Amino acid sequence: MALLHRATLRPSKIDLLATWLPGRPWYRGPAGADVVSLGAYRFDDPAGAVGIETILVGVADGPVHQVPLTYRAEPLDGADDRLVGTTEHSVLGPRWVYDGCADPVYAVALAHAILAGTGQAEEYFEVDGRRELREPTMTIVASGTGAPPAGAAGPVVDEDATLILTDSVELVVVRRPGAGAADAAGAVLSGSWNGQPTTVPLAYARPR
Repeated sequence: MALLHRATLRPSKIDLLATWLPGRPWYRGPAGADVVSLGAYRFDDPAGAVGIETILVGVADGPVHQVPLTYRAEPLDGADDRLVGTTEHSVLGPRWVYDGCADPVYAVALAHAILAGTGQAEEYFEVDGRRELREPTMTIVASGTGAPPAGAAGPVVDEDATLILTDSVELVVVRRPGAGAADAAGAVLSGSWNGQPTTVPLAYARPR
C-alpha cells in the first residue's frame, strides 16, 4: 500500500524530468520539449522509507518513455550520477529524486512485482482521518514464476533498455514501451494505460 499526501512539489517531478531526460542514452525526442505524464504505478518499500514510482511520459514527436523514480529523505550513497534532482515536498520537506534503476530498493521491489506477482501497490490519500483509494492510471500484470527475488544490487547498464544486475536475478527495464524495443527472455511485467489499450512489456526478470 502507498499512502500519498496531497502536497505540492517545487520543482515538480515533470519539471525535473524535462531537464534530465534529454541527457539519457535511451531518450528519443527533442531537447526542451514539453513532457507530459501518461500514467504511473507504484511499488511498496516494506521499510516505508523510500517512495517508488514509475512514470510513463510522452514528449512531442517522440515515443513514450518509462522512468522509474525513487524518492528519498537523504542522498543515496554512490548514486550522484543517477540523481534526477532535488525537490521540496510541502509535507515531507526536501526529497532527493533518483533514477530508480540505480536504487537497490527499486531493484528488490521490481523483482518481487515480476517474480512473486505482487504487482503494483494500491494508492491511498488520507483525508480527514480517512483513507481514500486513488484510482490507478495504469493496469499492471506479471507472469510470475515464483523464483527468488533480487539480492544485492550490482552494475546498471543503460542502452536502449536498462539492465540491472543483482547477485540472484537480471532485470531489464524497457525504456520505450510499445516502441519496438528488443525482447528479453524471462518473466514479464506488462502494462497498459490511456492511449495504450493493449498490454505491452514494461520489464523482464530472469534468475542468474
